Amino acid sequence: MQPSLVSVVLIIKSTSKKHLTTVTQQDELVAKCLQGDRRAHFEVYQTYSKAMFNICQRMMGSREAAEDVLQNAFIDVFTKIQSYRGDATLGAWIKRIVINSCLNELKKKRIQFVSTENELADIEYDDYAEDFDLEDIARIKNAIQVLPEGYKIVFTLYPLEGYDHGEIAEILNISEGASKSQYSRAKQKLHQILTQKSKTG
Repeated sequence: MQPSLVSVVLIIKSTSKKHLTTVTQQDELVAKCLQGDRRAHFEVYQTYSKAMFNICQRMMGSREAAEDVLQNAFIDVFTKIQSYRGDATLGAWIKRIVINSCLNELKKKRIQFVSTENELADIEYDDYAEDFDLEDIARIKNAIQVLPEGYKIVFTLYPLEGYDHGEIAEILNISEGASKSQYSRAKQKLHQILTQKSKTG
């Protein structure tokens, strides 16, 4: 049986996971960071940097760009640590900063998103076939990287990072319909890329 887009996404997510700290440990780490404890800073970085780097690399497309954004993002994390209120997990709070850092860098590329509801009329969000002829997970990872930037960002945020379309709309300052459209178009584009590679490969 060939893997579906959903199953591949779950595998990609699982390979990016790292054991995160408990709520109590998070609180202790934050308290120590607020006191300027460098060992606590290092522990936060060690705990979350790998997962955050994976996000950066998916969004930025290159290791070098991902490393630059990650470094700047963690500077923001430790600068803004006093604003962490515990409403979300520390990892989720850091992830939001990392994603915002990626988006700030990507804005320089003037990414285009579908912005009008009229452009969404021909899109079927849930009916598009999600089965791909994949030989390995690396193929879909590589295919994601060649998506247009707008598609790649929404595809990263929705199935891979677990944001819903309302949250994505808020993050990207676009309509919820535009987020859904970008995701649907991303799936179609992935199918085209993978099908073409299967025929030529």
